Amino acid sequence: MSEPLLKLEGVHTHIGAYHILHGVDLEVMPGEMTVLLGRNGAGKTTTLRTIMGLWKATAGTITFRGEAIQALDTPDIAHRGLAYVPENMGIFADLTVCENMLLAARNARHIDQMDAKRLDWLFGLFPALKTFWQHPAGLLSGGQKQMLAVARAIIEPRPLLLIDEPSKGLAPSIIQNLISAFRELKQTETTILLVEQNFNFARQLGDRVAVMDDGRVVHAGSMADLVGDEGLQQKLLGLSLASHS
Repeated sequence: MSEPLLKLEGVHTHIGAYHILHGVDLEVMPGEMTVLLGRNGAGKTTTLRTIMGLWKATAGTITFRGEAIQALDTPDIAHRGLAYVPENMGIFADLTVCENMLLAARNARHIDQMDAKRLDWLFGLFPALKTFWQHPAGLLSGGQKQMLAVARAIIEPRPLLLIDEPSKGLAPSIIQNLISAFRELKQTETTILLVEQNFNFARQLGDRVAVMDDGRVVHAGSMADLVGDEGLQQKLLGLSLASHS
């Protein structure tokens, strides 16, 4: 069995006077999608932000490719190959789609320096980006902005993507487009840690699942095992995934 690409051991995070993470243990295996589930306020987004160094772990270790990264600044963490797509997407509304993508392409200063083959692949995943290439990103729909946010994170190959609730507020047809895109992305052996509240979305894509409650991981295992055990779903999540088909 391969070693985890990312490993959290006993991670605590304080935000001001609030103790949010209470000893998180989590393993993300290479080439897989691990889904973080849990009720609102369980600590899922805080976990992603702590991994990226946006909030500092106050105890515990975060190891990426065998290197402890919990004391590093966010740019140094990103430089090691982690990309983060926040829930608010972080789109630059006044810039065009092209300009947003160019900012994310660290090795390019002009559009003609971008990897044309990779751009074509991204246009295949998200055709709307090509259609609105020269349009201000602020004019895109919610689903198109989400696609742009994901595309920016993968304009260059990254070994690990952290994505926070990509389907939130999107129409079912757009969610299906995202599912198709993520399935293709998984074929490139990109590793993904996904926070998601849409359980149908999660179960179609996830290889592994970790359920959080009160700042801790209270269950970790295969997504298939959770999907097949309604009693476990009720115990951990208070609902049945079958009801979200």
